[in-house]
This record gives sequence, structure tokens and C-alpha cells, in this order.
Amino acid sequence: MTGCPGEVLRILSPSRAATYIRIPLVSRFHWYPEQPENSVTPLGAPTPPSRGLVLGCGGTLGAAWTVGALHSLQEALGWDPRDAEVLLGTSAGAELVSLLGGGIGVADLLSAQLADEDARPELVRHFATPPRALPPRPALFPGSPPLARRALRRDAPTLAGLSGLLPQGRGEAHWLAALADFLTPPGQWVRHPATWLVAADFDTGRRTVFGHPDARPVALRDALRASWAVPGWFPPVRIDGLRYADGGILSTASADVLAPLGLDEVYVIAPMSSATPVPRRGLGRAEALLRRAMTRTLDAECAALRAVGTRVVRIEPTAADLRVMGGNFMDPRRRPTVLETALRTTRAVVRDSLAASSAGRQAPGHRPNARTGA
Repeated sequence: MTGCPGEVLRILSPSRAATYIRIPLVSRFHWYPEQPENSVTPLGAPTPPSRGLVLGCGGTLGAAWTVGALHSLQEALGWDPRDAEVLLGTSAGAELVSLLGGGIGVADLLSAQLADEDARPELVRHFATPPRALPPRPALFPGSPPLARRALRRDAPTLAGLSGLLPQGRGEAHWLAALADFLTPPGQWVRHPATWLVAADFDTGRRTVFGHPDARPVALRDALRASWAVPGWFPPVRIDGLRYADGGILSTASADVLAPLGLDEVYVIAPMSSATPVPRRGLGRAEALLRRAMTRTLDAECAALRAVGTRVVRIEPTAADLRVMGGNFMDPRRRPTVLETALRTTRAVVRDSLAASSAGRQAPGHRPNARTGA
């Protein structure tokens, strides 16, 4: 959703009224809660920093961990993540920014993940019906030979090329389509006008940011399924004649998308990167290799943000988190334990990351005590 320069876009949230203002000089949005008629901003009062929120990929367990991290961040800052000027999400992160952009607060997300008695039933059902721990039997042909060939020519990232060689998935994303239909009328987008979902063109490896002013308008249900279309698990999603797959095959978070905006602060919550890897066995070694590659990519993206003067607060799993996650980030049986652990460990991660970024040290990630995870 965009407007003319200076145009004010007034939209009602399910929980509160809000006003969106497009700032033409830097092409960014502000989302301010509507003030009472008699409220006055004191002269000389400091202007709130402009903030972006980036939520990375991570499957079922990454989504649960991210909810815990969002809770810790909100508690530490006294800031509602829905007020970010830009909400950028990839895969499971796209699922969560869609919820935030649709007006669902962190407290509601946490309550639904915990299946509290007073939680919103639609959200409880959503989190209780994730994909199975293992994908259904895939097709007998690779998902994207053209993408694999481009990677061989170094015209696409290696991870994207390997993803193209995986057999095409046959999973169904009904739970995502149902979520999109709950959040928006058919064919529409969420209320927050700068909710951006990252996907990858599965034949060229080109990054596409649905919801971005430069992207063609699409329905939320299509963009969300595209961003979550894990190769080998789900088939690519066809939109306007092009096939799209999980944006995570290009980057765990695509945080550098926000660099041109000149934001004051960007908060990056990335469940698939880590400064404290743990030993893996069996198939878990593949997860460890994937995490290592994604961490390196995110290092470069955060450096790009800092290079334009943006303060970066990076929140990643600790060794304690990785131990309870295990090697399969889609295993729903581990979801309650992952969330419980995240609610404990991310307090320290957020505290230390905020302190490091404020001091200008910009540590690449919290390095906790290997024994306690704190």
C-alpha cells in the first residue's frame, strides 16, 4: 500500500487506531498510535528513533524461538514491534511479520504459542497445526535445474543452486492460506503498509520482496506461501507466471534490504544464525553447515547496515537454544521446550546485544556461558 508524497494513510487496527505517514525524503513509513485530541508533544522533546524489524527463517522451531525473542525485546525496550517502520520477514519470519502487520501483538502470539486458556482460538489452532516433522514423499524430479545451472555459473548463490537440485516437494501449506485469510480479506494485504515478505524466484535466484513499493501487488496468501515454500518440502508457488520458493535459500534474513532506508535502528531476530554453534551428529550435521553459511551471510548484511549508520541489534540462539532445537527445525514435538528455553535465554541475549550496540562495539552475536546459556 503506498500513497502520494506526504499523504496520510489512516487505518484501523484490531487492537487500536493508528495513522501511517509516508515520509517522501527517505521512502519510509511511520506508524504512530493515534493520540488523544488534547495531547500535545512538548517542544524540544526527542524524536523517537526510526526502527526496522527483521525476522529470519527457521521453520516451526524457529518461529517458536522468535516469539520468545520478541517478548524479551518488547520487555527490554518498552516498545511494541508492531510500531516498526518496516516489518521484514523470511519464511517463518514472514509468517510472524504478517501477524504483526495484521495487528496481532506479541502478547497474543506468546499466549497462543503457550495455548493459554484466554488465547485467541484462531491463533492457537494456527500454531498447533504446523507441518509434520518430515516432508511427504517428494516428486521424482528436481525442483529447479535452471537454478542449479545458474549456481554452477556463479550467477546464483550455492545454497540456492543446491536447493534447485532437491526433488520438488509435495507438501500443502493450508495452514498458511488459512492464516492469510484470517488476517486479510481475499486478495488483500495486511494493515501495516510496510510489511515485506522475502521470497526467491526459483528459476533465476532473484530476490523478491513482496509488499515492497517496487514489487507488483499480490495477495497475502500467495506471498506468504511463497516465502515459506521450503524446497524439497513444498512445491514452488506460481505468481504471475513465475515460480517462487523460500527466501531462505538466498539469505536467512535479507537484512540488507533495509540499508537504503537510512533507519536509525534495525532489530534482527535470526533463529538460523548463531555465534555459538554446537556439535551435531547424523543429519544434524547438515543443519550445522546450513547455519554456518547463513551466519556468514547475515554477518555481511549487518555490516552493510552499519556502513550506512544504522544501529544493528542482532538476536540469535545461544548454545542452550540449539541443544533443545536439535537438528530438525521442523520437529513440532520440540516446540514447547524451544519456546520455554527462549523465554529464559533471550533475556540475556537482548540485554547484551542492546548494550553492545549502544557502546558501538556491535558484537556479531551474544556469546553466552556454554554451560548455562545465559
